[in-house]
Amino acid sequence: MDTVTHTLFGLTTYGALDKSRTDKQTKRALLFTALLSSQAPDLDVVARVTETGRIMDQMWHRGLTHSVFVAPIWALLIYALVWVIWRKKDKMIFYLALVNVIIHIGTDSLNAWGTGFFEPFSSIRISIGVLPILDFVIWGIFLGAYIYKKVKRNQSTYKIWRVAWMIVLAHISIQAAQGLWIHQEARTTYEQTTLTASFLPAHFTVLAKEDNRILVYDQTLWSKQEEPVVIESNEEEDLTPLFEENPRAEVLMTWSPFVVVTTDDGKLGVYDPRFYRGDGPMLFESIDLTN
Repeated sequence: MDTVTHTLFGLTTYGALDKSRTDKQTKRALLFTALLSSQAPDLDVVARVTETGRIMDQMWHRGLTHSVFVAPIWALLIYALVWVIWRKKDKMIFYLALVNVIIHIGTDSLNAWGTGFFEPFSSIRISIGVLPILDFVIWGIFLGAYIYKKVKRNQSTYKIWRVAWMIVLAHISIQAAQGLWIHQEARTTYEQTTLTASFLPAHFTVLAKEDNRILVYDQTLWSKQEEPVVIESNEEEDLTPLFEENPRAEVLMTWSPFVVVTTDDGKLGVYDPRFYRGDGPMLFESIDLTN
């Protein structure tokens, strides 16, 4: 998910706590915990300051820091930091940190970018593709709860945020059920498949690979694009020069479910077809063949 959504997750989990008997310093500690833990797994971006980090960015970003096995370590580190700053040992600090880290990791795993959910025990990228990276429905639910809270000032704030979270979880569950149904249908037809979610709820894009062709089509539970877009991939090309001159290409190929191999415009390259926009692929690594 995007940074704003992760921040909203932190603010609203803090809001969902009953703090009626909590002192001011503990409230500050809890708010700090919620915000930091909602962003903590993305601290892996600091690796980009090194050359190796920039080469391995696709694998390292959302890699080990987004592992479910590392989540308790994040929570302990944040708990320790809070103790250093506020000298608070409330167990709620640890649990709030753990919940927010798991929410971060879980929602990132549900979109196409994916996470190293089981690292270091498995390098498999978990990218389920049932949520868009930016989900406006979740924003809308939280905005609606905020407006309701402002209007109904006599209502318990934490109860409003808990109801909002129940609606968010229902939305995610419904979205996931639809996406998984569509993906399973595609798997019965094609050799390799992957899924991405549209910004429009209940709308998905299926990508399927057969030999040197990649088929791309939009689908919902009630409709399906009749004629898929067909992308030809030059699978017979020798990619050794590409990997030698541009190591990021090999990383991208390892990271992606499958790639398109292209020799267009005098360039040998690979790109991930899931992230293709009108002006071209977003994730494209290549070398110039004309030199």
